[in-house]
Amino acid sequence: MDKLAVFDFDSTLMDGETIDFLAKPLGFEKEVADITAKAMAGELDFFEALTTRVALLKGLEKSALDAICQELPLMNGAKEVVEGLKNRGYKVICFSGGFRNATTPACAFLGIDADFANILHDEKGILSGRVGGDMMFSHSKGDMLQRLQKLLGISQANTLAVGDGANDLSMFQYAHTRIAFCAKPILKESATHCIEEKDLREILGIVSNIQR
Repeated sequence: MDKLAVFDFDSTLMDGETIDFLAKPLGFEKEVADITAKAMAGELDFFEALTTRVALLKGLEKSALDAICQELPLMNGAKEVVEGLKNRGYKVICFSGGFRNATTPACAFLGIDADFANILHDEKGILSGRVGGDMMFSHSKGDMLQRLQKLLGISQANTLAVGDGANDLSMFQYAHTRIAFCAKPILKESATHCIEEKDLREILGIVSNIQR
Protein backbone atom coordinates (compact mmCIF):
# COMPACT_ATOMS: atom_id res chain seq x y z
CA MET A 1 0.00 0.00 0.00
CA ASP A 2 1.38 3.39 -1.01
CA LYS A 3 2.12 5.84 1.79
CA LEU A 4 3.18 9.47 1.83
CA ALA A 5 5.46 11.36 4.24
CA VAL A 6 5.68 15.13 3.89
CA PHE A 7 8.36 17.13 5.70
CA ASP A 8 8.80 20.82 6.27
CA PHE A 9 12.37 21.94 5.54
CA ASP A 10 13.45 24.85 7.74
CA SER A 11 13.93 23.79 11.39
CA THR A 12 12.72 20.30 10.46
CA LEU A 13 14.92 18.65 7.83
CA MET A 14 17.42 21.50 8.21
CA ASP A 15 18.65 22.80 11.55
CA GLY A 16 17.75 26.48 11.27
CA GLU A 17 15.94 28.90 8.97
CA THR A 18 17.40 29.36 5.49
CA ILE A 19 16.42 33.00 5.28
CA ASP A 20 18.21 33.78 8.54
CA PHE A 21 21.45 32.41 7.06
CA LEU A 22 20.91 34.47 3.88
CA ALA A 23 20.26 37.68 5.80
CA LYS A 24 23.44 37.43 7.87
CA PRO A 25 25.94 38.77 5.28
CA LEU A 26 23.58 41.70 4.62
CA GLY A 27 23.38 42.64 8.29
CA PHE A 28 19.66 41.89 8.61
CA GLU A 29 19.92 38.59 10.50
CA LYS A 30 18.21 39.76 13.70
CA GLU A 31 15.44 41.66 11.91
CA VAL A 32 14.68 38.69 9.66
CA ALA A 33 14.88 36.19 12.54
CA ASP A 34 12.37 38.22 14.56
CA ILE A 35 9.87 38.21 11.67
CA THR A 36 10.46 34.49 11.09
CA ALA A 37 9.78 33.69 14.74
CA LYS A 38 6.51 35.62 14.73
CA ALA A 39 5.37 34.02 11.48
CA MET A 40 6.12 30.50 12.73
CA ALA A 41 4.22 31.24 15.94
CA GLY A 42 1.19 32.26 13.88
CA GLU A 43 1.42 35.92 14.92
CA LEU A 44 1.95 37.24 11.37
CA ASP A 45 0.37 36.41 8.01
CA PHE A 46 2.80 34.08 6.26
CA PHE A 47 2.68 35.82 2.88
CA GLU A 48 3.31 39.23 4.41
CA ALA A 49 6.15 37.86 6.53
CA LEU A 50 7.73 36.09 3.54
CA THR A 51 7.64 39.07 1.20
CA THR A 52 8.85 41.47 3.90
CA ARG A 53 11.85 39.26 4.70
CA VAL A 54 12.73 38.57 1.06
CA ALA A 55 12.72 42.31 0.33
CA LEU A 56 15.60 42.61 2.81
CA LEU A 57 17.67 40.19 0.71
CA LYS A 58 17.79 42.62 -2.22
CA GLY A 59 21.35 43.03 -3.45
CA LEU A 60 22.64 39.60 -2.39
CA GLU A 61 24.57 37.92 -5.19
CA LYS A 62 22.97 34.69 -6.40
CA SER A 63 26.37 33.01 -6.29
CA ALA A 64 26.61 33.86 -2.58
CA LEU A 65 23.04 32.63 -2.06
CA ASP A 66 23.83 29.26 -3.64
CA ALA A 67 27.08 28.93 -1.70
CA ILE A 68 25.26 29.52 1.60
CA CYS A 69 22.55 27.03 0.65
CA GLN A 70 25.13 24.34 -0.07
CA GLU A 71 26.43 24.60 3.50
CA LEU A 72 23.17 24.56 5.47
CA PRO A 73 23.27 22.14 8.43
CA LEU A 74 20.90 19.20 8.13
CA MET A 75 18.95 18.11 11.18
CA ASN A 76 20.30 15.19 13.17
CA GLY A 77 18.85 11.97 11.77
CA ALA A 78 17.60 13.49 8.49
CA LYS A 79 19.34 10.97 6.25
CA GLU A 80 18.32 8.02 8.41
CA VAL A 81 14.64 8.98 8.66
CA VAL A 82 14.29 9.40 4.90
CA GLU A 83 15.96 6.05 4.25
CA GLY A 84 13.88 4.39 6.97
CA LEU A 85 10.58 5.72 5.66
CA LYS A 86 11.38 4.78 2.07
CA ASN A 87 12.25 1.27 3.23
CA ARG A 88 8.78 1.17 4.80
CA GLY A 89 7.08 2.04 1.53
CA TYR A 90 6.70 5.81 1.86
CA LYS A 91 7.04 8.41 -0.85
CA VAL A 92 8.96 11.21 0.89
CA ILE A 93 8.27 14.82 -0.09
CA CYS A 94 9.53 18.20 1.15
CA PHE A 95 7.28 21.26 1.39
CA SER A 96 9.06 24.49 2.24
CA GLY A 97 7.97 28.08 2.69
CA GLY A 98 11.65 28.76 2.00
CA PHE A 99 13.54 28.43 -1.25
CA ARG A 100 14.46 25.82 -3.84
CA ASN A 101 18.07 27.03 -3.80
CA ALA A 102 18.20 25.32 -0.39
CA THR A 103 15.70 22.47 -0.69
CA THR A 104 16.76 21.03 -4.04
CA PRO A 105 20.40 20.21 -3.20
CA ALA A 106 19.49 19.05 0.32
CA CYS A 107 16.69 16.82 -0.93
CA ALA A 108 18.91 15.34 -3.63
CA PHE A 109 21.45 14.42 -0.96
CA LEU A 110 18.77 12.98 1.34
CA GLY A 111 17.09 10.94 -1.40
CA ILE A 112 13.76 12.79 -1.09
CA ASP A 113 11.41 12.16 -4.02
CA ALA A 114 10.40 15.79 -4.70
CA ASP A 115 10.60 19.26 -3.19
CA PHE A 116 8.10 22.11 -3.44
CA ALA A 117 9.31 25.56 -2.39
CA ASN A 118 9.61 29.18 -3.47
CA ILE A 119 12.00 30.82 -5.92
CA LEU A 120 14.04 33.95 -5.25
CA HIS A 121 13.98 36.27 -8.26
CA ASP A 122 17.27 37.67 -9.48
CA GLU A 123 18.30 40.18 -12.13
CA LYS A 124 21.67 39.49 -13.73
CA GLY A 125 22.74 37.38 -10.76
CA ILE A 126 21.65 39.84 -8.06
CA LEU A 127 18.58 39.21 -5.89
CA SER A 128 15.81 41.70 -6.63
CA GLY A 129 14.01 41.31 -3.31
CA ARG A 130 11.08 39.54 -4.98
CA VAL A 131 9.85 35.96 -4.66
CA GLY A 132 7.36 33.57 -6.25
CA GLY A 133 6.62 29.87 -6.15
CA ASP A 134 4.67 26.96 -4.73
CA MET A 135 4.55 27.83 -1.03
CA MET A 136 3.75 31.52 -0.70
CA PHE A 137 0.72 31.38 1.59
CA SER A 138 -0.35 29.88 4.91
CA HIS A 139 -2.69 27.47 3.08
CA SER A 140 -0.15 26.40 0.42
CA LYS A 141 1.07 23.20 2.06
CA GLY A 142 -2.43 21.88 2.65
CA ASP A 143 -3.45 22.72 -0.89
CA MET A 144 -0.42 20.95 -2.37
CA LEU A 145 -0.84 17.94 -0.11
CA GLN A 146 -4.41 17.39 -1.31
CA ARG A 147 -3.21 17.61 -4.92
CA LEU A 148 -0.47 15.06 -4.33
CA GLN A 149 -2.80 12.66 -2.52
CA LYS A 150 -5.19 12.77 -5.47
CA LEU A 151 -2.38 12.40 -8.03
CA LEU A 152 -0.70 9.50 -6.21
CA GLY A 153 -3.90 7.83 -5.01
CA ILE A 154 -2.83 8.02 -1.35
CA SER A 155 -5.38 8.55 1.41
CA GLN A 156 -5.16 10.82 4.44
CA ALA A 157 -5.01 7.66 6.54
CA ASN A 158 -1.73 6.75 4.84
CA THR A 159 -0.24 10.25 5.05
CA LEU A 160 2.30 11.44 7.61
CA ALA A 161 3.21 15.14 7.98
CA VAL A 162 6.12 16.61 9.96
CA GLY A 163 6.69 20.27 10.73
CA ASP A 164 7.48 22.89 13.34
CA GLY A 165 5.54 26.09 12.62
CA ALA A 166 2.20 27.72 11.95
CA ASN A 167 2.45 27.39 8.17
CA ASP A 168 2.45 23.59 8.64
CA LEU A 169 -1.06 23.67 10.09
CA SER A 170 -2.70 23.51 6.68
CA MET A 171 -0.99 20.23 5.77
CA PHE A 172 -1.76 18.77 9.19
CA GLN A 173 -5.45 18.98 8.27
CA TYR A 174 -4.97 16.31 5.60
CA ALA A 175 -2.63 13.88 7.37
CA HIS A 176 -3.70 11.15 9.79
CA THR A 177 -0.29 11.14 11.49
CA ARG A 178 0.81 14.66 12.42
CA ILE A 179 4.22 15.05 14.04
CA ALA A 180 5.20 18.37 15.65
CA PHE A 181 9.00 18.43 15.65
CA CYS A 182 10.54 20.78 18.24
CA ALA A 183 7.53 22.85 17.33
CA LYS A 184 5.72 26.05 18.22
CA PRO A 185 2.75 25.63 20.60
CA ILE A 186 0.23 26.46 17.86
CA LEU A 187 1.32 23.38 15.87
CA LYS A 188 1.56 21.05 18.86
CA GLU A 189 -2.14 21.61 19.50
CA SER A 190 -2.96 19.96 16.15
CA ALA A 191 -0.39 17.16 16.36
CA THR A 192 -0.94 13.48 17.07
CA HIS A 193 2.68 13.17 18.22
CA CYS A 194 5.28 15.63 19.52
CA ILE A 195 9.05 15.23 19.42
CA GLU A 196 11.06 17.57 21.64
CA GLU A 197 14.54 16.23 20.89
CA LYS A 198 16.40 17.38 17.77
CA ASP A 199 16.61 13.86 16.32
CA LEU A 200 14.43 12.95 13.35
CA ARG A 201 15.06 9.24 13.94
CA GLU A 202 12.41 9.45 16.67
CA ILE A 203 9.87 9.43 13.81
CA LEU A 204 10.79 5.88 12.89
CA GLY A 205 9.74 4.68 16.33
CA ILE A 206 6.39 6.43 15.95
CA VAL A 207 5.84 4.84 12.54
CA SER A 208 6.77 1.39 13.85
CA ASN A 209 4.21 1.70 16.64
CA ILE A 210 1.50 2.81 14.21
CA GLN A 211 2.14 -0.14 11.92
CA ARG A 212 1.83 -2.75 14.67
